[in-house]
Amino acid sequence: MLEEWKDRINNWDEVEAYRKEAARKSDFERGELNKEKTGVRLDGIEVENPVTHKMLPMFVSDYVLMGYGTGIVMGVPGHDQRDWEFATKFGLPIVEVVAGGDITKEAFVAKDDSAAMVNSGFLNGMTVKEAIPAMKKYVVEQGIGKEKVNYKLRDWVFSRQRYWGEPIPMVNCPKCGWVPVPEEELPLLLPDVENYEPTDNGESPIAKMRDWVETTCPKCGGPAERETDTMPNWAGSSWYWLRYMDPHDDKALVSKEAVDYWGPVDWYNGGMEHTTLHLLYSRFWHKFLYDIGVVPTKEPYAKRTSHGMILGEGGEKMSKSRGNVVNPNDIVNQYGADTLRMHIMFIGDFEKAVSWSNEAVKGSKRFLDRCWNLMELARDDNNYSARNEAIIHKTIKKVGSDINELKMNTAIAALMTMVNEFYANGCTKGEVRTLILLLSPFAPHIAEEMWELMGFAAKEGRMAMQMHWPEYDEAKTVDATREMAVQVNGKLKTTITVPSDSDDSVIVDTACADEKIKRLMEGKQLVKTIVVKNKLINLIIK
Repeated sequence: MLEEWKDRINNWDEVEAYRKEAARKSDFERGELNKEKTGVRLDGIEVENPVTHKMLPMFVSDYVLMGYGTGIVMGVPGHDQRDWEFATKFGLPIVEVVAGGDITKEAFVAKDDSAAMVNSGFLNGMTVKEAIPAMKKYVVEQGIGKEKVNYKLRDWVFSRQRYWGEPIPMVNCPKCGWVPVPEEELPLLLPDVENYEPTDNGESPIAKMRDWVETTCPKCGGPAERETDTMPNWAGSSWYWLRYMDPHDDKALVSKEAVDYWGPVDWYNGGMEHTTLHLLYSRFWHKFLYDIGVVPTKEPYAKRTSHGMILGEGGEKMSKSRGNVVNPNDIVNQYGADTLRMHIMFIGDFEKAVSWSNEAVKGSKRFLDRCWNLMELARDDNNYSARNEAIIHKTIKKVGSDINELKMNTAIAALMTMVNEFYANGCTKGEVRTLILLLSPFAPHIAEEMWELMGFAAKEGRMAMQMHWPEYDEAKTVDATREMAVQVNGKLKTTITVPSDSDDSVIVDTACADEKIKRLMEGKQLVKTIVVKNKLINLIIK
């Protein structure tokens, strides 16, 4: 497409040089979250927003991939971190269209029911979930767009020149060409080899095993040779969970009884590097197997998540060539396995890439030390004290909920807050007992040591990990008051404190009574209010 616009682009030489540089990078390198954003503005080219009719600049940038949609994307710098970083670097305006964050510091990416639209015309006041289908409907009705599902499935080289992998069951005959190995001869097994190393000529090590390679054509019976390349890891990993359901079946890939009982997989989790390819190929294989009647479900798993990568201290991917690999054994030897485990869960959001910090590990060690030292401070009382009762019930609820939602970092933060309260207020053995149970999923070794030393193991006859999760009283988890953000035309101006679950009218009156808000509203009219209960209020004034 750029070639078509060549005559209109005043800085074509600069654009072309950038394209050649970007072409040398892999899609993974280009899409890496923590890399510096680069790009070149197309001087002479602007694009019109079909809804607002405003003219917008156009850039070529290496973090936009041709395989994603059309290869041209709309930048929303206020609410996409990559776009925010790009806009910040190139001095582009960042417009807030979803209320609730501070886009001067980072992108606000909330997409749940609590995030309200602002500066968005007819979408103002809607939640993001409401606005997305409303916008789709609008562009279709206006004839300026249509709904489309984009798939990321790409062609991919299936063969590998290595020993390890499933043999490709094909035979090459000089007369018949490529002929499949008969089904009764399957599975085709790898030959035994002494050397698994790649060959000098680029062939698979199997090519040297002539007794295995030389065979007869299944079609004409003449001399033929087996394919010596093997299948990639995707071949096995795209359906292996089915084999786990029925590992000893020598008649079928998986029996109907087994897959009916075990399938589909409830929850599949993997690394972010494999999310796109593995997700797509596993679904592709499974849907093929469904079409031929091998499996009873259209989808392989009910839920699919991916965890973020842990990058080096400089924000780059860990690799031996960069010399930034962290050996977990070194961390365990210095700080203990629980510290490493705790820090990995606390370092950031489950699904996001984060940078490792050797210095930050010490913070997790200090927290575990504080938990340990509570054993000496705890009063001999198995009950909750009045001063700690509220924070304990809140923490039980918070930690349990966060674990279910894979928000391990905020669960640990809640534990840290509770421990701080214990040090400020004092604590009882009963309160430390609850702390141990809540700590157990994150630091199981220390938790079990504390459980035994405080006599709970002998008393209960069970380990901490075998105990029921602590219960909480919902009535004791609710704050009497809430602090709410007050925005004026989408910009944060102050905060107010109101009773929890206050009516919208109470929130509006309290916000308008604030001295700062009063000054801002002088000579202006309040035309609309947007209230997100217990979180924020946005006053639209003109």
